[in-house]
Amino acid sequence: MIYGYARVTTSDQRTDLQILALQEPGSESIFVETASGAVRRRPELI
Repeated sequence: MIYGYARVTTSDQRTDLQILALQEPGSESIFVETASGAVRRRPELI
């Protein structure tokens, strides 16, 4: 299975282009998250 991970740092940013790029190689499961780069905890990756 191919996993994808799209992240933006603020809620006013969009992940649309990241998701499209992840779908091209056949990502079957894409996790999307809004989190600052300073935050080390990534609940979507657990």
